[in-house]
Amino acid sequence: MDILRTTGISKSFGEVQALKDVDLSLEAGEIHALMGENGAGKSTLVKIITGVYQPTNGSVWFDGADRRLNSPQEAEQIGISTVYQEVNLLPDLSVTENICLGREPRKFGFIDWKAAKERARKALAKLEVDIDVSANLASYSIAIQQLVAIARALDVECKLLILDEPTSSLDENETQQLFQIMRHLRDQGLAIIFITHFLDQVYEVCDRITILRDGNKVGTFRACDLPRVEMVSKMIGKSKEEIDSMGHRDPSSSEQALDPVILKAENLESRGVVGPLNFELHAGSQVGLAGLLGSGRTETANLLFGIASHDAGHLEVNGKIANKSTWNPRKAVKARLALIAEDRKLTGVIPDLTVRENIILALQASKGALNQIPRRQQDQIAEEYIRRLDIKTPSPEQLLKNLSGGNQQKVLIARWLATKPELIILDEPTRGIDIGAKAEIEALTDDLCKAGMSVVFISSELEEIVRDCQRVVVLRDRRQVGELVGTDVTMKNILKMIAG
Repeated sequence: MDILRTTGISKSFGEVQALKDVDLSLEAGEIHALMGENGAGKSTLVKIITGVYQPTNGSVWFDGADRRLNSPQEAEQIGISTVYQEVNLLPDLSVTENICLGREPRKFGFIDWKAAKERARKALAKLEVDIDVSANLASYSIAIQQLVAIARALDVECKLLILDEPTSSLDENETQQLFQIMRHLRDQGLAIIFITHFLDQVYEVCDRITILRDGNKVGTFRACDLPRVEMVSKMIGKSKEEIDSMGHRDPSSSEQALDPVILKAENLESRGVVGPLNFELHAGSQVGLAGLLGSGRTETANLLFGIASHDAGHLEVNGKIANKSTWNPRKAVKARLALIAEDRKLTGVIPDLTVRENIILALQASKGALNQIPRRQQDQIAEEYIRRLDIKTPSPEQLLKNLSGGNQQKVLIARWLATKPELIILDEPTRGIDIGAKAEIEALTDDLCKAGMSVVFISSELEEIVRDCQRVVVLRDRRQVGELVGTDVTMKNILKMIAG
């Protein structure tokens, strides 16, 4: 019997259609995976089920009734609880206070702490967790905090538990403990929606899988009937025939073994984050990092650039070892590395500065605050890169926020090219921009390689990886699972490695 059923759910935000006529059914006593890449609609669907959003069209049936939920509190009252990726609790309060917050037992108008502690202990006992409920939450590991969040979710008469990336901060043993708990809850009749980017985990613990893509439902499948390669192809929207036909655009183009090695990773690892990694990058070549969302692509970029530190293996840049205790972005820039991060709005462009100011920013930072670049030189640098990258702007003094997304991305690339790097790491450089701008940026990376620069190219669009890269490092579940070179760089081969 279905505990949850959504029918014809659509949701639009202005002109953006986030969900289009999505049906979903969930049975009591089932673990159901909700899969899809960024922008697929997973978060929007969950927010409609939990009352954060109201659908533009469609209906939500829960526990046999048509529900019009207006808040997560209303959802909780009827038995729908959610645990998010980031532990959404108060670390400076006790475990008891976190579990009972907002619904504390009372006696004579006062909080009955004895009853609250007993209730907290019982909630944790359901998860086979025995800890001091009087201690502050912050005194426990992230894994225990995650279990406390689940205990809080189960402290009501929960019939549907939604787990959004619950294993992202857990190690293998902690993940297995969580899976054991999930199976136990399922066997007791609880329905669970499980959102994760770890493919292995989906097949280990889930009964059925629903795949979303671009706001549409692709289908619902029994996990035992859906091969991994087929699941990945459905997530990215490519048929087996399309995948088989997609190969490198220039099979004869490959790295020259005699070209100097710019970067070399040997058993490079940040334990619990990503790795081990083993690959090298030659001058004038482009290496792709391929994998689904959550596979460790951005974590690898951060590791190479020194944003994250490595605690095993070693990283070699231009023949010199990057010391694991001191390697950082400042040293990376000094070694002539550059990184264009995935989220250009959050960690890249500064919209209220001019195009000129954005372009010279990294170069000025490398020189220091006391060594100001003369204004005339700033103008020359800005005008050179506006011309070279064909940035569409009426003037270098135009505020960056007034440019299109594609031109903002070009300004960000110009900022780092102005530092004269030998290696540039591009993390999703074509995301959120139009087709024309994508083609221009792909052509630009090709030109940079021809000029002798090396490129690490990260893209969730595997077609771009196949088109542009002579070498591809394939990641799954935050570890390297393979490497492809030259004519072996095909969509089919990449998907086989991703699927395992």
